[in-house]
Amino acid sequence: MYQPGGTTRRRFMSGLATAYGISKLSPFGLAVQGVRQTREVPGGVRMDPQAAYDRMVKLSSNENPYGPSEAVMKAMTGAWKYASRYGYPDGGITEAIAAHHKVTPDHVLLGAGSAEVLKAADDAFLPGHRKVVGVEPTFEVVYRFATNSKAQAVTVPLREDHTVDMKGIIRVIRLNAADVGLVYICNPNNPTGNVVHRDEMKLLLDSVPEDIPVLIDEAYHHYVDNPDYESSMKYVLEGRKLIVTRTFSKIAALAGMRLGYGIAPREVIDQMRPVTYSMGSINAIVKYGGVAALQDTSYEAKIKQLNKQVRERTMTQLRTMGYEIIPSDTNFFMVNVRRDVTPVREEFRNRGILVGRKFPPMDTWLRVTVGSQEDMRRFVAAFKEILPT
Repeated sequence: MYQPGGTTRRRFMSGLATAYGISKLSPFGLAVQGVRQTREVPGGVRMDPQAAYDRMVKLSSNENPYGPSEAVMKAMTGAWKYASRYGYPDGGITEAIAAHHKVTPDHVLLGAGSAEVLKAADDAFLPGHRKVVGVEPTFEVVYRFATNSKAQAVTVPLREDHTVDMKGIIRVIRLNAADVGLVYICNPNNPTGNVVHRDEMKLLLDSVPEDIPVLIDEAYHHYVDNPDYESSMKYVLEGRKLIVTRTFSKIAALAGMRLGYGIAPREVIDQMRPVTYSMGSINAIVKYGGVAALQDTSYEAKIKQLNKQVRERTMTQLRTMGYEIIPSDTNFFMVNVRRDVTPVREEFRNRGILVGRKFPPMDTWLRVTVGSQEDMRRFVAAFKEILPT
C-alpha cells in the first residue's frame, strides 16, 4: 500500500527553479529584490540562496541541463509584452498541441505542468474511496493525490528485473473491478528509467474493463529509442478510455515555466475539465514557448542524442567500477550503491551535487539525472570518493 511522503519532481522545481527560470528570461535583467538571506554551502562559504542554487550540480529532478532552445527563448521573450494582461492571445497553444497529435482541440487539456492533469484525473475518476491501481515504485504523485482525497492506491511491486508486472496489475484490476476508478502507468517509468513494452501495454488495454479509464504518463517519451516501446497516443485515436499526459518540463527544458497537457477522447476530457486547476494558472510566456518547442524538432533530436551519449558513458564508467545499473531509456538512471541512499545523498550534497531521493522499497538504488558532460564528470569523481570500488 502506498504511503504518502517525499518530494516530487514538480514540487521541487516549482520552488527554486521557477524563480530562477523567470529571472533568467526577463528582458529587464531583474535581480531578486528585498533583503538577501545567506546560506552555508559546501566548503563553508556563505552566500545568498540564488548563488547557492546556481553553484550546485543539479542531478536530482530529471531536468534538461542545456536550457530551452534559441527558438523557444525568442518566442517567450516576444511574449513578455503580455505579462501585464489577462485576456492576451495565447499563441494558439491548444491548437498547436492538437495538430501535433492529429486530434481536435477538444481532446486537449492543459495544465501548469502535467501534474495538474494527473490531479484532474484523480478528482474526476476517484470520488470517495475509489481505487487507483499501478506499480511501485513509480512517480507517486497520483497516489498522493488519491490518498489526500480519501481514495485508495493499490500498488503492485516491480518484477525482480525492475520492469512492470503487467499480468500482476491486470490481476489486481480484475479482483477489484467494482471499485477501481483509474489505472496509472508511467512509461517510461520513473524512477527506474525503463519502458513498458508495446505488447504489454496492448495486453493491459485489452484486459481492462472498458469503463475504467487508464492514464499513461509519457513525461519521458521524447528520450526513448527502444524498439520495444510505443507511445499510447494511438489508442486515444481509437477511442479508448485513455488519457496520455506529456510535459514540456523535460526535453523542452521548461521545468521552471510549468506547462503540460493531457490527450484523451472528448468525453473523458469533458469529465476532467470541470475539476482542472489550469484556468489562470498557466503563464502567458510559456504558452508561446510551448508552441515553439513543438516546432523545434531539430533541438529535440539534438538533446536526445546528447543525453544518450552522456548517459551511456557515465553508466559504463560506473559498471566498470562494479556497480549494477538498470538499463535506461530516459534522462536519468538508477545505480545500486549497495547501502542506504539517504546518507549517500547527503555525501553528494556536501560536495555540491544534488542527486535523487530514496524510492522505497529500492532503498539502495540511487536515481541520477543525466546532466551535462561536465556535470557527470564531477558526479563520477564524487562517486569514486564516496563509494570506492
